[in-house]
Amino acid sequence: MLVQNSHSHLILRKSNSKMVSAFQKDDALVNDIRSVKNSDGLNIWWLGQSGFLLAWQGKYLLFDPYLSDSLTRKYADTKKPHVRISELAVDPARLDCVNIVTSSHNHTDHLDAETLVPLLQNNTGISFVVPEANRNFVTERVKCAVDFPIGLDGGQIIDVQGFRFTAIPAAHNTTERDANGRCRFLSYVVQFGDHAIYHSGDTLWYDGLVDLLAPFKVDVAFVPINGNDPKRGVAGNLNPWEAAQLSKRIGAKLAVPHHYDMFAFNTADPSEFVRACEAWQQPHRVMRIGERVSV
Repeated sequence: MLVQNSHSHLILRKSNSKMVSAFQKDDALVNDIRSVKNSDGLNIWWLGQSGFLLAWQGKYLLFDPYLSDSLTRKYADTKKPHVRISELAVDPARLDCVNIVTSSHNHTDHLDAETLVPLLQNNTGISFVVPEANRNFVTERVKCAVDFPIGLDGGQIIDVQGFRFTAIPAAHNTTERDANGRCRFLSYVVQFGDHAIYHSGDTLWYDGLVDLLAPFKVDVAFVPINGNDPKRGVAGNLNPWEAAQLSKRIGAKLAVPHHYDMFAFNTADPSEFVRACEAWQQPHRVMRIGERVSV
């Protein structure tokens, strides 16, 4: 597994207080993504917020991308401005190699029409994995056929283009369900080859979560660190110490933080996550936007 100094991102944040710079973006990022098309290994890029792109054996899986400024514009003149504090990695229309894209729930930073519409238009044969409870909302937002998304509920398993998805209930802030008892918030465990990846979506810790995740022997856990502060007026997530502890408790071989450095009002300092992981002796990696990790 390729690992570099986990503090490099922290140094960058201190030296650029106005805008967190991408490790690589636009042409450089697109070229890097395309360069591993024929690679047998697993490659991972962080695209900002909760968006991660995985490449494995010629297939590309994109978790929960937010690649626009739609929320910044929407809340510009409100009491809850979403001021972007990091560079945009890439125009989503340029990601024309994606085989699978996910949405873990209906919040715009996980279900953004300005990101998903061009992705769906520019990727022939793409699969779109969502919570079944959100199907109607999803199809209205991205203007796709109602039977196009692949819907999952907590505990369900489905194979999609060589990737096995297991849906795990997520608590944001509760494990909310629709009138039919289906989960509105999901995490995903995705298995392929010898790998198991956990993408948390947005979640808090709840009783039974460790028991659900531990049997998968997760290789890489993508975990949120922005915490749960009611003063922000938005649903919360794990804080840095909880994210590190959850990763340790489930036996993750590598923990990677997300859901920070996007909006000024709802972020966290990844140095806290580093300290927590060091305290728990949890292997970790703080990625920069557009950076690739090879496993």
